[in-house]
Amino acid sequence: MSITEIGSVRPRIYARAVECDGDLMVLRVIGGRAGCEYWTMRCTDCGGIHLDVLEPNIAAEDDEGPLPAG
Repeated sequence: MSITEIGSVRPRIYARAVECDGDLMVLRVIGGRAGCEYWTMRCTDCGGIHLDVLEPNIAAEDDEGPLPAG
């Protein structure tokens, strides 16, 4: 049976819910271009993988805020 024989409804690959209230555990942090960091985390409840791209906090000349960690 091919997908065209199933009809207009495509089979669902993942049965997990997208939203989860579990805590995230950091698996890996990878440095990227222009000071960005890629954080890979796993949910402790459902086991889902979450990827965040963090950009450095670049202060303007007149900003008295904290400098980016570096």
